Amino acid sequence: MIVKNDEELTRLHAGGRKLSQILATLARAARPGVTTRALDTLARELIQAADGEPAFLNYRPAGAASPFPAALCVSINDEVVHGIPGDRQLKDGDLVGLDLGLKYQGLYTDMAVTVGVGEIAPSAQALLDVTRAALIAGIAAAKSGRKTGDIGFAIAKSVDKKQYDLVREFGGHGVGHRVHEPPEVPNVATRGTGVRLESGLVIAIEPMVTIGSAAIVTADDGWTIKTKSGALAAHFEHTVLVTDDGPEILTQ
Repeated sequence: MIVKNDEELTRLHAGGRKLSQILATLARAARPGVTTRALDTLARELIQAADGEPAFLNYRPAGAASPFPAALCVSINDEVVHGIPGDRQLKDGDLVGLDLGLKYQGLYTDMAVTVGVGEIAPSAQALLDVTRAALIAGIAAAKSGRKTGDIGFAIAKSVDKKQYDLVREFGGHGVGHRVHEPPEVPNVATRGTGVRLESGLVIAIEPMVTIGSAAIVTADDGWTIKTKSGALAAHFEHTVLVTDDGPEILTQ
């Protein structure tokens, strides 16, 4: 666990605000006919204009066969996370997950939203609402003195298991000096388990919810994670500071 000092938190606050503004612009740009590559190009332009650096471009975690080739992860419909931008055009009714990391003044923040393109089905809108509510529930549990398992417990409790499921293989994490730092922040966990949360800890909380089973497969590109059943998925994420007075969202 890496607790951040006041000077680092000042930089993370600034970077988080910039990332939130960039992602809001990208969400508005996700319209029918737009290619995922165009969204990635826009992300790079906006990051450069903000005096930042793309956190994900050429990022290569342990075990990855190749570095990630884009600044922005764009995941459509049954794609859960880590979708690689390309020539695919967005269509009316699509769900599009936009996941972006920003390096600003040497420190990283991380954020994701899922948006509907044009008019989406009521079931797709319900999925967005459920996933967003799961993120809010997880953030509310990120209090000093509690544990990472309390966050996963709160997320899982908020999701109706009869209709939806939570991806367990991927979850939240510490963030700041690196894109991914300790501790891991699960989306499903037992209350009172895991790492104790301390004031000054900065974490990314990111529930990923699917309609039906959350069993996943990796696409042939080695990066894109999809639902095995082809069901829709949604992903929301904020970078959050743990304080003695409760959680503070940095990416807003």
